[in-house]
Amino acid sequence: METILIRQLIGSPKHMEQKTYIISYDLRIPETSEDYQRLIKHIKGYSYWAKPLKSVWFIKTSKSTAEVRDDLNKQIDSNDGIIVIDVTKADWGTVGVSKEVTDWMRENL
Repeated sequence: METILIRQLIGSPKHMEQKTYIISYDLRIPETSEDYQRLIKHIKGYSYWAKPLKSVWFIKTSKSTAEVRDDLNKQIDSNDGIIVIDVTKADWGTVGVSKEVTDWMRENL
């Protein structure tokens, strides 16, 4: 399983106001399709992100849950599904997730 992680340092005080969200999606088509690629590229456009599992992402942003949902909704078809949950300061545990991602979670949740 491919795990991808990007960390960017942001020196502004606004970084402290950011929330961490978990995003999961079901595009109901093969993941190799252009729809998946478009959504993945869009998620990677956030400054902070991690991909712990196949269709699960973490992002860190100053946007609200509704703004993230609406932003991602523009990237999918009407029969697809997305959930966005605020997990800022959430209690968590993992099994089978890379050290890179668990380090990211430790720093950003």
